[in-house]
Amino acid sequence: MPAVSIIIPVYNAEKTVRKCIDSILTQEFEDFELILINDGSKDSSAAILDEYAAKDVRIRVIHKANSGVSATRNLGLKEAKGKYIQFLDADDWLTPDSTKILYRAMEESACDMVVAGFYRVVGDRVGRKSSIDADCVLSLKEYSEQMMENPADYYYGVLWNKLYRSDLIRQYDIHMDESLSFCEDFVFNLDYLIHTEKIRALNVPVYYYVKTEGGLVSKNLNPVRLVQMKLNVFTYYSKFFKDVLDEKQYQADRASIAGFLIAAAGDDMVVPMMPGTRKLGEETVNVSLEGRTDSPLLNTYYERKLFERYLNTIAMKYDISLRDAVVTAIIHISGHIRFAGEIAEFMEISQLSAIGIVEKLQLKKIIAPKYVEGSDLPVLEVINPHLIKDIEEASSDYRALITKGMSEDEVKELQRLAGIYGRNIRDALKVNSEETAE
Repeated sequence: MPAVSIIIPVYNAEKTVRKCIDSILTQEFEDFELILINDGSKDSSAAILDEYAAKDVRIRVIHKANSGVSATRNLGLKEAKGKYIQFLDADDWLTPDSTKILYRAMEESACDMVVAGFYRVVGDRVGRKSSIDADCVLSLKEYSEQMMENPADYYYGVLWNKLYRSDLIRQYDIHMDESLSFCEDFVFNLDYLIHTEKIRALNVPVYYYVKTEGGLVSKNLNPVRLVQMKLNVFTYYSKFFKDVLDEKQYQADRASIAGFLIAAAGDDMVVPMMPGTRKLGEETVNVSLEGRTDSPLLNTYYERKLFERYLNTIAMKYDISLRDAVVTAIIHISGHIRFAGEIAEFMEISQLSAIGIVEKLQLKKIIAPKYVEGSDLPVLEVINPHLIKDIEEASSDYRALITKGMSEDEVKELQRLAGIYGRNIRDALKVNSEETAE
């Protein structure tokens, strides 16, 4: 049984579906099945899906007559064999660590659903969106109170920034309401949530959402029809809060609950030059240099860039810069950093800048000086246990990735050679430093 079933309805998506599928097949997490359902596409989507299925045994393709996205997702749920369910739309794509992050959070927290942030993409611009700006486990009531503050927020309504338990879906026959053509994914979430106890919120983006033509906003939808559809969905919404809240609290919160009727579906706008908006590609760590893979200089560059990609996720989670995350990691991994000057040398920045980073991390209670017996000078120590765990996991994930395809004996030999390699470099640098000092 695969750990995760990833379901993608596909309809006339020949221009975008390759990028979507590629983002899944290049995931760090590999224990998944990918269910691609061609909903009667009239373009070359069907042929593209079959092409991918012929190359990867984890892919299953289903072709059927057009019946709409809800019926297509329901078919995917019936076919799914995984422990957890992840949804995608064929216009969008995942971050490289998306499924790993969602799966790990679900397993570690023993929760019923994981919800994470996402990137909103418009053209070549991207903005980050996350309504719960914390990494935490919430009760159903706590999550519902958060949702009440932004009743029509995409963050709560959509399927693709979440991970679901398959057993809950089967046990309670939770499915898409095929009679709805508005907020059907939101109604699915309400039906699912009522059977949950714990929800894990992650303050990191796991998905790239691209606004495309064809949604309700871009259609010439009759305003009367739109109001009627909202009233239909509000019936679900109101019943959900009646079930979650006691009668007294429900009556007190009725105004907030009714706010759903006047709220517009919100996914946050991406406006060029506005704070929090950047050019697509700048939100992650990329490699810009190409060259030989046996070059020590280039490989050192590649290795650092790869590890920085893991640290970038940590930086977003703890609301610090990538540079701050790198400094935090080197303090923890080294265990012997005493002076800002050592950080300045490692980061190739001024000592004044290094002092500023250290002070900032201390104010955030991420690091603190630790006095060691027999020494007058303290070493810097990472004191946030959750951050330490994340750095250790990043290091473990990094090692797993760079040794992918190696046997156990090969990994051991690589570690042995890396030790010799590292000692030789340090010894050479130490000799050169002593000669310079003389």
